[in-house]
Amino acid sequence: MTTQDMLATIADVIAKAKTGVLATVDNTQRPHLRWMTPAVLPGRPGFIYAVTAPFFAKLTQISANTAVAWLVQTPSLKEILNIAGTVTVIDNPALKNEIISAIGKHLFVFWKTNPKTEFLALETRIASATYFCPMQGSAETVLFRT
Repeated sequence: MTTQDMLATIADVIAKAKTGVLATVDNTQRPHLRWMTPAVLPGRPGFIYAVTAPFFAKLTQISANTAVAWLVQTPSLKEILNIAGTVTVIDNPALKNEIISAIGKHLFVFWKTNPKTEFLALETRIASATYFCPMQGSAETVLFRT
């Protein structure tokens, strides 16, 4: 599988799943997992985007360690992605608008937990991705240039 093929697969699985699990590690090396709403944006290949509130604990964890992992699976569990990379926190109105345009309708839980409606963008630069098809017994890994 080429990098382009994997990017298309990532976009397809995220579109089907609409949610994923983001893993971060804090300054004591303790892992933290949480459900998120990821997005891939046109014209920005090699990145996964999400939003967070300025007061959520994941920002402290990210400031201690920018390494993250994503787990995304289709509802049927026939396709599973494990994605590793590094994350950057961005407060750019244009980028935040792009992300909200892509995933805003799926953020109802986020808005309930973040009543102030302030948010930041999380940009994950993909370092590697593994695509599993458990029913077929196949897995393919692609390393990205970082």
